[in-house]
Amino acid sequence: MTEPEDRIAALPLWTGPIDIVPLSGGMTNRNHVVTDSGRRAVVRIGGDVPLHGIMRFNEHAASRAAAAAGISPPVLHAETGLLVIGFIEGRTLAAEDVRRDLLRCTSLVRRVHRELIRHLRGPLLAFEVFHILRDYGRTLREGQSRAVPSLDRLSGIAETLEQEAGLLPPVYGHNDLLPANFLDDGDRLWLVDWDYAGFATPLFDLGGLSSNSGFSQDQDRAMLEAYFEAPATAALLRRFRAVQAASLLRESLWSLVQELHSTLDFDYRRYSDQNLAQFERAWAAFQDPGGP
Repeated sequence: MTEPEDRIAALPLWTGPIDIVPLSGGMTNRNHVVTDSGRRAVVRIGGDVPLHGIMRFNEHAASRAAAAAGISPPVLHAETGLLVIGFIEGRTLAAEDVRRDLLRCTSLVRRVHRELIRHLRGPLLAFEVFHILRDYGRTLREGQSRAVPSLDRLSGIAETLEQEAGLLPPVYGHNDLLPANFLDDGDRLWLVDWDYAGFATPLFDLGGLSSNSGFSQDQDRAMLEAYFEAPATAALLRRFRAVQAASLLRESLWSLVQELHSTLDFDYRRYSDQNLAQFERAWAAFQDPGGP
């Protein structure tokens, strides 16, 4: 067995011989599915990643709170650098599924923002997108990233977006709403992977939900009106577009930092370029909201 598999096999929660299968998709950790006496669990292995604000004590706290709220599967075991959660029998959503289930997904995000805080214990982190952008900029300069020639321009755009975004009361958010983090068991939706959980503007999760799933402008309006339970005003839509663009810039800089520091087998350069192109489209649309 590999070193991670040896560590998994030694955990005290198994009732008999186990089967361990690697699970693809982790971008800051390594995941495995374990079958134990016919029952399955997911084991997530990964240490703190200060470059990205990932602290595993925070992930564990958010995972427990989400489980207590009925939003995420139960936490079966947690220790330094390792988390075991129940396995959800269901399908992972794709972007088209999120678009089709827009109102159900929005309702689940709304529950995250309103219910997790009731179940959280211990110290918690903040996820402030504009601070993150400034910090990533410094990291990229220090690492002599290929993006250095563009950083002055991108920093200036981030400052403009920060001014336009304004302030909303923070919520405890998921902050990584990729379609693959939604699971459908046939009766209900679940949300997993709490690496980036923390206090943030609610517009960050909503912007990420939209960008990651390719919402149209009409779908954005429907999402905002379902979330806030009120008509989406021009001012709200403007603030939403600002945070949405910032979320795309954050994903782009995140990937550029990964190019410098990650050891995972993933094409971060391609991912960076894809996200930068999407950010540029969002920035152009923000500057010309009446354009095509």
